[in-house]
Amino acid sequence: MNYIKLLVTLTLAVTLFGCKDNRTAIASDKEVEEKVEQILSQMTLEQKIGQMAEINIDLLGSFAMDNRFDWILDEQRVEEYMSNYYVGSVLNAPGRALSAENWNSVIEKINDISVRHTGIATLYGIDAIHGTTYTAGASLFPHEVNAAASFNRALTRQMAEMTAYEVRASNIAWTYSPTLDLGRRHAWPRCWESFSEDAYLSAEMAREMVLGYQGTDPNHIDIQHIAACPKHYMAYGMANSGQDRTPAYVSVAELKEKHFAPFKAAVEAGALSLMANSASVNGIPTHADKVLLTDWLKNGLGWDGMIVSDWADVSNLYQREMVSEDFKSAIVEAVNAGVDMAMIPYDVNFCTLLMEAVEEGLVSRERIDDAARRIIRVKVRLGLDDTPNTYLKDYPEFQGETIKEACYESACESITLLKNNDNILPLKRDAKVLVAGPNADKMRPLCGGWSFSWQGDIVDEVLPDGVTILDAIKAIGGHNVKYVAGVEYKEKGNFDEEINVDIAAAVRAARGVDYIVLCLGENSYCETPGNLKEMAISENQQALAKALAATGKPVILVLNEGRGRIIRSFADDMDAVLHAYLPGTEGGRALASIIYGDVNPSGKLPLTFYADDSQLVDFEDYSMKGRTYRYFEGKPLYPFGHGLSYSTFKFGKAYKDSFN
Repeated sequence: MNYIKLLVTLTLAVTLFGCKDNRTAIASDKEVEEKVEQILSQMTLEQKIGQMAEINIDLLGSFAMDNRFDWILDEQRVEEYMSNYYVGSVLNAPGRALSAENWNSVIEKINDISVRHTGIATLYGIDAIHGTTYTAGASLFPHEVNAAASFNRALTRQMAEMTAYEVRASNIAWTYSPTLDLGRRHAWPRCWESFSEDAYLSAEMAREMVLGYQGTDPNHIDIQHIAACPKHYMAYGMANSGQDRTPAYVSVAELKEKHFAPFKAAVEAGALSLMANSASVNGIPTHADKVLLTDWLKNGLGWDGMIVSDWADVSNLYQREMVSEDFKSAIVEAVNAGVDMAMIPYDVNFCTLLMEAVEEGLVSRERIDDAARRIIRVKVRLGLDDTPNTYLKDYPEFQGETIKEACYESACESITLLKNNDNILPLKRDAKVLVAGPNADKMRPLCGGWSFSWQGDIVDEVLPDGVTILDAIKAIGGHNVKYVAGVEYKEKGNFDEEINVDIAAAVRAARGVDYIVLCLGENSYCETPGNLKEMAISENQQALAKALAATGKPVILVLNEGRGRIIRSFADDMDAVLHAYLPGTEGGRALASIIYGDVNPSGKLPLTFYADDSQLVDFEDYSMKGRTYRYFEGKPLYPFGHGLSYSTFKFGKAYKDSFN
């Protein structure tokens, strides 16, 4: 079976890409290539292998006892890893955000030691996916699903540009973004990290985000831009179980036509690196799939960038996927397939074992040279050979009003009005309003995962003065606004943990108001901890919605969630519905502006909003039937592209200009 699949894949690859024709996704630059070769010529085999290793910052220090945001680097440990293993990259934040000043100091010290032992700075990477995710106090943009909901290319590029600016102010030059998986299985917990279920929309946004991060010249990226790393190449979001890091089965034609398209757009926009899919596609783990990594991507597109593994996924070839006998054989398979840099992230034995594999002829020296060349090329294109560090003092707009207002504008343009019976919205400023629901008075759900910590569970601690939905509504409605949560999330708990359920109190509070603004959805989560087994919104939230609707007061439902949770049990009882997705630090203010009519909603759904679990594709169905608006024959609650406005308009028929 695998032989047949491989034959079909290879045949399609030849048909789609043709013979190798010296095409290049990124035009070669003579000066860059000369620098790369000069650096490589001075490296030993051990140093080249070391460039292929990426370790986690946890190995290199610890937090200060009296300051949870102050990371103390252990310079002796850095010396050990650089002098013995010549490590090429360091990643991640140590569990939580650091101050920009702290980042500046820590990375400068790492780079100083790296230059001394390897001749070039480290490539430091973080998941800066909607602003400076791991810098304390930063303004956070809406997530990618919001960017897609805006359908605004220029706005998406601006979000990436400003993110790059603040990331560089933190002395970081590489982000694992954008996420280009198609959000076609809504139980999958990373839908909100991706743009859309639609390949074209995702490809358009992919190009803009890459250009925003890197600028327009990928060979010479200035100190206000960073290297992009589109992920997770590819079909990661098509897990047939709907669970994170589980297998996908997709036809080769669908892979090429749909799932490859956003990555192709990103590469053609100049993306310097890509991250491989954690899971397997059609029975082959992507980290061991030479056809996808080398034939389709590197050779097929003439791309000279770098492929990095996802978290510990080289070792997962034998620990989880069980296609390799041990760590050494897993390294051999991954490197030969096309992985250039391994996110270890804790096992530097990678370097020792890869050296043994080269000496035994299992991996060629030419392949090591190729991988090291690709890594050094990224560093040179970033200017890390000449300017290894950037400093906060040179970024005067860092955490300033310009970026804050851009976050607000982005949130405004993405929030989607799904329902507005009898034009109940916008509200008058003197209307008496009850605000209720677990998402009303917390910053955590507005920001989502990858916000100051992996799970986003410290947002309210980091942003004690953040403007929640309730705060923003009160700022406009003043003493006419009352608040009773009715249902609350467990502080710093899992996304699905709810406490303090007092629905009766919310019902009592509704007696004296004109309208109810009900804020439901999800608490923050990220990756596997956000796995779902059913799509219905929580029973507590359903009960709260039904009870408030039963009061007879008009209910405006605000959905604040990363995916379309099923709300069928009470959807018809809502008088208006706004979908905020994950709108970031200025999301509360943006929602209030729309609710009171200061901003006209303009967002459109980038995902089909299904009416019922029964409309979701069976886990064992490997066809495209039922997946996304293009293959769905039923009636969703709200279709892809749906979005209302306070204005009256209609779309005319498309036509071709007769003069073209």
